[in-house]
Amino acid sequence: MENQIESLIPHRYPFLFVDSIESTSVEEIVGFKTFRSIGDEFVKGSFPESGFIPGMILIESMAQCGGAGIKILGLTNGFFALVSLQEVRFYKGVNYDEKVKYVINNLRVSDRLIKQSGIAYSNGEKVAEASWVCAKLAN
Repeated sequence: MENQIESLIPHRYPFLFVDSIESTSVEEIVGFKTFRSIGDEFVKGSFPESGFIPGMILIESMAQCGGAGIKILGLTNGFFALVSLQEVRFYKGVNYDEKVKYVINNLRVSDRLIKQSGIAYSNGEKVAEASWVCAKLAN
């Protein structure tokens, strides 16, 4: 699974935060990530006592999921980078070894900009949401 994602986005371990894409459509992308207690220790420094995945890692994971889905759909070409975040909200923590489901909505997709919003779920509960813009980098 990871190798498939690596063919879609430039991120690599330890900063590859998508395990799989379950479904894609022009409107919606659904993907998953499980942060492991063994193997993903580098993120534990943010909340060493609580065992929570840092919230901004969840947001980055949503953006990576959205980018991988856009590539699967073939809606754009080129290299896009995250340039802004809006309406970021965190509702509860996510523990290691819990599967996180991302539901990403494509709000606008063009040759130069991608605007998406997403919600992260763990154990069936909403844990985070955000919207963001990615811009195509000049070649």
